[in-house]
Formats: sequence, C-alpha cells, structure tokens
Amino acid sequence: MPGGAAAVASGADLEQEVAALAIRIGLDVRRQVKVGRRLWGAERSIDVVVSRPATNQSLGIECKWQGGSGSAEEKIPATIQDIAAWPIPGLVVFAGQGFSTNMTSYLHSTGKAVSFEDLEGWIRLFFGLAEPPAGIKDTALERWIWTGPRCLSGATEPATRAEQRAAYRSENRRA
Repeated sequence: MPGGAAAVASGADLEQEVAALAIRIGLDVRRQVKVGRRLWGAERSIDVVVSRPATNQSLGIECKWQGGSGSAEEKIPATIQDIAAWPIPGLVVFAGQGFSTNMTSYLHSTGKAVSFEDLEGWIRLFFGLAEPPAGIKDTALERWIWTGPRCLSGATEPATRAEQRAAYRSENRRA
C-alpha cells in the first residue's frame, strides 16, 4: 500500500516487507520454502509462502528488487516460467527503481507479477480478505485489533473491543 515501497532497499528487505505485510493482514507466513529441484538439479525454493488456513489456500511469492541496472531484470522471464512448476499458485513481487519501463510493462502483462506497492490489495483479493473498515486508524493497536491476536501470540480472538485492547496491552508488555 502507499508508503510501503519507500522502506525497501534490497531484495532481503523486500522479502521481509512482504512477510510483514502478510502477517499484518492475518495470513500465515513461511520463508525460503524448498519445493524440489530445477531441471539442472539446483534446489528450488520459494521466497515467501503465505497461507490462509481457514480456506486451505496458499500463494508462493518470489521477491525481485533492483536498485540500478543489473541482473535481476535479466532473470525475470525465467522466474515467471519457474513459477509454473510450483505446486501452488505463484506471483512475482517487484520493487526498486532499477527495472526498465519495458520490464515493468512485461511484468504487468504476465498476470503473474505485481509491484510491492500494489501487493496488499492483490493479496486481499486473492484470499478473499476484506479491506479494513473505513475509519480504522493506522496505529499498531488498530492493526492488531483488525488482524487478530493470533498474529502476535497464537491466542484466540477476544470477544469484545475492550477485551481486544486489554489483550493488546498485555501482549505488548511481554514483548
């Protein structure tokens, strides 16, 4: 969403931000998930796998960042093809100023890529997650209430808003 891309300064940062976004909206996250071997024998792994246990859905995400001219852009077509061999649906998330206009257009045309700044809406649509209600403040407390306590502690969601606030305060004192 807006402002997210500014914090990304490397491929590792992008992977971390993608995982954090998924957790924030209530999805389970695994990183560097091994999924077999490539044609030439190299181990294949998915950068981030996000899941929604309630619906048994999973999505693999390959993170590509490029700050200047370099090799990330050259590897994109092979990455798009590699996703087809994954045992789950996949997506390339890209960020950075180094991607050419042509490559950005190519990525969008595949239907298998989205810029990091557009990722939250794409994931919400894929998993059938609602947007936060209008008027929800973008504070840690409000995000925690919206996504539920299981994101922080594995607990079940409290029944009332007052209980949610108390649980949030209690959880953050332990951290």
